[in-house]
Amino acid sequence: MKTPDLSDPRTRRRLIAALVAVLTVVVLAGIGIYGLLVGPPDQSRGDDDSETPAPVVTAPSDPAPTTTPRLPIIAASDDPETFARNVATVLFEWDTASGFMPLDYTSVVLDVGDPTGAEQAGLASDIAAYLPSRDAWLELRQYATTQHLTIDNTFVPEAWDTAVEQAQAGQLAEGTVAVTIEGTRHRAGLWNDEYVTSEHSVAFTLFVVCGPTYETCHLLRLSQLDNPLR
Repeated sequence: MKTPDLSDPRTRRRLIAALVAVLTVVVLAGIGIYGLLVGPPDQSRGDDDSETPAPVVTAPSDPAPTTTPRLPIIAASDDPETFARNVATVLFEWDTASGFMPLDYTSVVLDVGDPTGAEQAGLASDIAAYLPSRDAWLELRQYATTQHLTIDNTFVPEAWDTAVEQAQAGQLAEGTVAVTIEGTRHRAGLWNDEYVTSEHSVAFTLFVVCGPTYETCHLLRLSQLDNPLR
């Protein structure tokens, strides 16, 4: 193998560029996996992030059986709270190693959206705020990151009664209701061959429309994450 001529300025520049690229990847990977697994800080708690749970390293589990990846499905329901729970579960359930991208998971939620199409553009924007961006997704894929939600509480917020009273006649379709969900978002991934997990409390509101307007419920919009109706 020919030894590079380090007296050649072009050779030195290429070697320096290669070293910088390698160091940059290592630094960004170290920062990225911690930040993306833990998630954004809870802005409602101010600058004190002492309550933010740190990733927990656990022993690797036995490998799961190899199966063909499939997108989750939102089960239909004519009960607002049951439907909201079904949507929330799927909204937070994704696997970067599945081969799917954020838009694939977005389409699953849009499939149960407003049949008239009037709210679809707004709903698509809402969903995008709950999912990693494409670049973040590709970064997370390097660590086989997965996510799911456990639901602790589901209720129709008192603020919704006030909103209905103040709504103009015909402004809300019959059977439209807000459902607030409180739960815990779980993320997991591999970092240096170790299984790393994190947990983050979340709360949000889903606006759905059910009977008598439709036989089954449909999703209209989502509130900002961690800014639900109470």
